[in-house]
Amino acid sequence: MLSPITRTARRTPFILAGLILTVSAHAADWPQFLGPTRNGLSSETGLIQAWPAGGPPELWRTNIGTGMSAPSIAAGRLVSLAQDKTDQFVVVCDAKTGGVLQRIKIAPAYSNGMGDGPRGTPAIKGDVAYVFTGQGVLAAVDLKAEKVRWKIDTLQDLKGRAAEYGMACSPLLTDNAVVITVGSSQGTVAAYEQKSGKRLWATGNDSAGYSSPALLKVGGKQQIVAFTGSSVLGLEPKSGARLWRYPFKTNYECNIATPLAVDGKIFISAGENHGSALLSLAANDTTFDVTTVWSSLGPRSTLRSEWQTPIQRDGFLYGFDNVGGAGPISHLTCIEAVTGKRVWQQARFGKGNLIAADGMLFLSTFKGDLVLLRANPRKFEELGRMQAIGQTRTAPVLANGRLYLRDNRQVVCYDVRAKK
Repeated sequence: MLSPITRTARRTPFILAGLILTVSAHAADWPQFLGPTRNGLSSETGLIQAWPAGGPPELWRTNIGTGMSAPSIAAGRLVSLAQDKTDQFVVVCDAKTGGVLQRIKIAPAYSNGMGDGPRGTPAIKGDVAYVFTGQGVLAAVDLKAEKVRWKIDTLQDLKGRAAEYGMACSPLLTDNAVVITVGSSQGTVAAYEQKSGKRLWATGNDSAGYSSPALLKVGGKQQIVAFTGSSVLGLEPKSGARLWRYPFKTNYECNIATPLAVDGKIFISAGENHGSALLSLAANDTTFDVTTVWSSLGPRSTLRSEWQTPIQRDGFLYGFDNVGGAGPISHLTCIEAVTGKRVWQQARFGKGNLIAADGMLFLSTFKGDLVLLRANPRKFEELGRMQAIGQTRTAPVLANGRLYLRDNRQVVCYDVRAKK
């Protein structure tokens, strides 16, 4: 979700990305971080294919409180995390009107020199939202009963300490578990039972970093892939057993983007002038051997994702390439996924986030612009833009023909359906 913008704030890596079959929602909902398939892709069609005169119509705009948690949307509810001066809470809005329906307290307010408030995005399953606060409290919130079913301080549970810029993992739901990155010496990644909050397993001793895990089918096996502060881990979903580990150390533990599956392989990317790699897995008894298919590292890397998870579409990756150690310059870039070769680059485009649907790329810039691009691997093709919101580091959210953007104070909703 977040990252540094200036030298004085250069270490601001909040994050805020596998097919998650257990997240129940309507086909056009967006029930978790980075959407239905946790990779920023939507199967929605019938969306705008050109920039409307005056831009997409604004449907509503609502103040929800301080925070950097992107909205999740399911069954007509928009759910996010926010805080006031005293408490962090789950805020529930009507997704069509923006009206605030509920505010459910879950933890004290969280303060951090690089930005106050919660970072993680809720995961919704039925009437329950699973949320993770800035100080590491994991909670299951009953949206229908308007109460907390259970909550646990994961850092206390695993005797860990908070990441320097706040706990930023967005919960991942598997069959009966909610999985988060804690970063304790007693468990880098941990799973808690959805029904009770009982800890099921904890694995690893790496630092947390600021990424969110994904459930990916890679190496011929479905596994949890977690990008930690210093590595990538592959874990067996039910037991948490470690299947493999690949070191990937970045300055200030700024591994933020969510791992992606590319033709059964794993794509990872990090800023701080680090770069990208595509990893292949080969089964070796009960574990896997990891091979680097390609890597592009250092100042000449083709893609250095600062806080943004790239979008993979038709064999190409679209992403923000940040220059230097979290410096102010970012290029919008398209590379071949299987080779890492750069196809095109729009220099100095600026920082932002993106998602994809119906042949389009929907972008939110750090400055708060909404931008529409055609997902064209041959050339950069911008169709239009407008100022939409305040500064933001959260990715756009798309559900049922509506696009939602959030800054540190409010959520705005636009109609992006094609006009008949």
